This record gives sequence, structure tokens and C-alpha cells, in this order.
Amino acid sequence: MKIHEYQAKEILKKYNVALPKGKVAFSPKEAVKVAIDMCNGIESEADNKTWVVKSQIHAGGRGKGGGVKIAKSLDEVFQYASKIYGMNLVTHQTGPEGKIVKRLFIEEGVSIAKEMYVGITLDRENSQNVIMVSTEGGMEIEKVAEQFPEKILKEKINPSIGLNNFQARKIAFGLGLTGDAFKNCVTFILSLYKAYEETDASLLEINPLVITTDGKVIALDAKMSFDDNALFRHPEIKAMRDIDEEDILEVEASKSDLNYIKLDGNVGCMVNGAGLAMATMDIIKLAGGEPANFLDVGGSANAETVSEGFRIILSDKNVKAILVNIFGGIVRCDRVANGIIEAAKKVNVNVPVVVRLEGTNSEIARDILKNSGLNLITATTLEDAAKKVTSTISQSK
Repeated sequence: MKIHEYQAKEILKKYNVALPKGKVAFSPKEAVKVAIDMCNGIESEADNKTWVVKSQIHAGGRGKGGGVKIAKSLDEVFQYASKIYGMNLVTHQTGPEGKIVKRLFIEEGVSIAKEMYVGITLDRENSQNVIMVSTEGGMEIEKVAEQFPEKILKEKINPSIGLNNFQARKIAFGLGLTGDAFKNCVTFILSLYKAYEETDASLLEINPLVITTDGKVIALDAKMSFDDNALFRHPEIKAMRDIDEEDILEVEASKSDLNYIKLDGNVGCMVNGAGLAMATMDIIKLAGGEPANFLDVGGSANAETVSEGFRIILSDKNVKAILVNIFGGIVRCDRVANGIIEAAKKVNVNVPVVVRLEGTNSEIARDILKNSGLNLITATTLEDAAKKVTSTISQSK
């Protein structure tokens, strides 16, 4: 689950991570009000400060898209807030369709001496958390990795020990810091890692991490994502979910405990098991097709889950054919076949459907599908299924 920048900073504040003073606003008028409130209600003081007006969407590149502006007065706060609030913000992460800005974050400006980067995530190859830092802050870490790989430093954290003080000092040394900036960076890293670990975050990214002219180390931006499987331990974080920022089909799928991610292709995929789903998408690509989604219906593929899967897949107007690829391990293939037939009758499936069932009673299942009277195309191997589903699309053109 993703959250907004202002929400991430609310969490980090509880762990004493150094931040600029800021507050969320839901209208241009409220943007001015919160700026004044942050100056204890003294309007003249707020009018003489530098403020940053930030759009709040679940995507990076907001500044390049015109969603972040620096205001030198309350009038400018209102002007920029009016321009940003309600705009359709397009960035490299939103895609061409963009996202409508419904929240603003008003933050005090800081005097920046240097911009850096710090991120924490799980290194799955080593089964350890890793802290990544770079002196190249303010730009996408992917570009840094591509253009300046030598400028990314990584520190792996032993899960049985946790982050040690010497590792935080090593990171600060690696960033070339000295004096107060060095000491503040060590404290910052220790607090940041504690926040990451105790909230069950899957990603915590500060870009840029800034050194101010007086040696302070401050999180100028903050991005946090969380492990959905651990949210039951954090109801206060779960309450931060903003459904407006999520794909409507993915939200609908989550209500039925289906794992769905929309893609750009035209072959709808319905599979049980994440690994099999990935393999199915790969072989569709190899057969010359383009997967329209990732959809994992789980181990108990029954009439209800299959019906919901069909409904969600068919809600994507780009889908021209569907490949159902189920392995009958936990549930027998003949039961899955009967579930597919029942679901196909319940949902108006108006595109070709290729079905591959493998596992317990797979031959019986194929006979059930052939004798169903429905326009279902059966397949045996995964390669056979991929070729059949892509050929149905090419034939329809």
C-alpha cells in the first residue's frame, strides 16, 4: 500500500526524523490558512516566509510536471495552490492519463546546501534489508544507477542484529559528511531505519535528503510503501489508504481477495498462483501477444472467484481474448471446469476464452469443457494455450 508524502512525514515525525514544518490542505483557501497557522496565527510572519506548495499524488516527478512551486508570500501560496489544486498532473509515473490533484502539502522552505538520496528496502537476493545512499540527490535513483553506479553506496542489515551505530557512521562517511552534518546524518539514519522496520514498510525513500546551510540533515521529500500482509498490525496506517489514487479495477479486485494489476496489452490472464501468472505472461509475450493484466485468483478457484475474475478482466476495453490457466493442486480440475462453465453463463463473456487446466482430473475437466456447449477453447500445454489465445486475436483483426 502506498501513501502520500504528508502522511509519510506524519509517520516519520513520530520517530524523530528531522523534517521541515508542513501541513496538508484540501483547498487553495485552506493552503493559506495552514501557512498562517504554522506561524502561530501571525499573518505578517507567514507573509514574509518562503513556502513550498506541493501536489499530493501517488507518483514521482511532480516537480517536473508543474506540481511543486516555491512561494515567497501568502498571495503566491494562494496563486500556486489555485493552479495546482484540481489540475490533471502528468508525470513519467502517472502515464499520459495523469492524476487529478485533490490534496496539497504546504511546507516551510529550507536553505539547501546539498541534496542527497537515501532509500531503504528489502534485498530479496540476500534476504536482508539494505540502506542505499547517494550524493546525487534530487534525481531518480534509476538514472543514478545507470549513469553513476559508483555513486550508490549500499549497506546490508543483518536481520538478527539490526542496524548498528557503526553502520550509520559508515553511511555518513560514505556521503562525505563532516562536523555537525556528519553527526546529524548518523542520528537521521538510525531514526529512519527504526521507522522503516517498526511500520513494516516495504520501501522508505527520501529524495532529496538535504544538508542545510547550518548543517542540519532534513527529509525534504518522503515516499513510503507498506507490506499489505502486515497492515493488520497497523490500523492507523491502513486508514491512510487513498482509494482515489488507485486503479478502480485493482480496488474492486481487492474486495474479492483477488490480486489484480492492469497492464497495457489485450490478452486477459486468469491464473492461480503468482509464479504461474508470471510464467503465463512471459509465454504470451513469446507467442507474440501482450498480456492485459496480472490476475491471481488464488488456490481455491471456484465459480465465485472465476466470475469476479471474468467481470474485472472484461471491464478493460482493451481485452480481446482471455487465457485461463489453472493448476489443479489444492482444488481438482473438474471442479474448476464446472466453476468456469457456471461463471461463463453468469457473466456475459463476449471475447474468445482459451482454457488450460492441468493437474488432478485434468482430462475429465477438458471433457467437461468440450461438452459444455459454450465457446471455450481448450489447450494442453502452456505453449499451446499461448499460441491459441494469440491466434484468436490475430484472426479477429
